[in-house]
Amino acid sequence: MTPFGERLRQLRAERGITLKEMAAAIGVSAAYLSALEHGKRGRPGWHLLQRIIAYLNIIWDDAEELIELARLSHPRVVIDTAGLSPEATRLANLLARHVRDLDAETIKALTATVEAALAKVEKTPPNPVRRRVKARVVPAGRAYERTTRTS
Repeated sequence: MTPFGERLRQLRAERGITLKEMAAAIGVSAAYLSALEHGKRGRPGWHLLQRIIAYLNIIWDDAEELIELARLSHPRVVIDTAGLSPEATRLANLLARHVRDLDAETIKALTATVEAALAKVEKTPPNPVRRRVKARVVPAGRAYERTTRTS
């Protein structure tokens, strides 16, 4: 089960809504909604998330939490370590190969360690010396240039 699926199931239970009722109301099959809750489908798209939020009548803060959980709930993660350090590549590969072998406490501790490290990075003032790089973005057959920042 994914973090999103776990929370969605909890929200349904709190409101006494069956899987079948909710699926019909948001326009998906009960099988799809069940697979989404159990992490057997990818994360929900933006429009489906909005239908879920509206159907469950979720307030702003809870909606943001559900959206964030959806972002963190892709059951098949791919990590691109091209251009990163050998240590980063090793870490990504170790996790990919062995995450199933780790117990719940170890996963919880690793998650807390990574979140703490990210919090430190986010509090670090940005590097004042940055250069602009033109990146080519191609969404759905249309090409345009966008300026991004790199350090």
